[in-house]
Amino acid sequence: LTTIGVDVMVVAAYGLILPTTVLSIPRFGCLNIHASLLPHWRGAAPIQRAILAGERETGITIMQMDQGLDTGAILMQQNIPIVHNDTTKTLCEKLTILGAHCIVEALKLLSNEKLIATPQNETNASYAPKLKKKEADINWRLSAEKISRCVRAFNPHPGAHSKIHGFSLKIFQTRVTASTTGNPGEILSTGQEGIAVACGTGTLMLEVVQKPGGQKLGAMQFLSGYSLEPGDRFTVPE
Repeated sequence: LTTIGVDVMVVAAYGLILPTTVLSIPRFGCLNIHASLLPHWRGAAPIQRAILAGERETGITIMQMDQGLDTGAILMQQNIPIVHNDTTKTLCEKLTILGAHCIVEALKLLSNEKLIATPQNETNASYAPKLKKKEADINWRLSAEKISRCVRAFNPHPGAHSKIHGFSLKIFQTRVTASTTGNPGEILSTGQEGIAVACGTGTLMLEVVQKPGGQKLGAMQFLSGYSLEPGDRFTVPE
């Protein structure tokens, strides 16, 4: 690379910090396409963390790479809303398209030396560490809204899940409904609308689920082949 006169390197979802020996090769440095509005959500899982936190917007940052973890100067940013039914899958698809547009525009401006590098404000920094397996285990003591965000953040992978009748049921789509009295994890009703489960606050309607080794099914289709009754209870983690 040092012998061919590299102008710029572009990095997306690489997962490793480049050494100084590499960063110093391109004439215009190395640019990173990051899926958050830096300095918010630096790190490996910015999309999932934004959904989990209940953020209402996110975006793409084109940044000048340095030796830190997503700490380089900001060259360009564009934001998009996070809508109520966005999952990691849908948001990733939107950000992929936005990121492609941003890097093309950034490279045009870079070639004309019209990109302005703005240092990140360290006081506003937040971090998005890798997801841990145990985070996908639903804690029914949380509010229905928080559990719904967990389901969306872990869709498609690894899938939010909870044990009932000795097996782990993955949950891929839910809807928050009016508050109903019940113990956390308790099934309150089953029907065409879904499987209503009591949470720490509010009720969560399970709409799309998956048994181990099975396909994703709508709640009614699942219930036609497997019996869940009011009073049955999902395991609540310690």
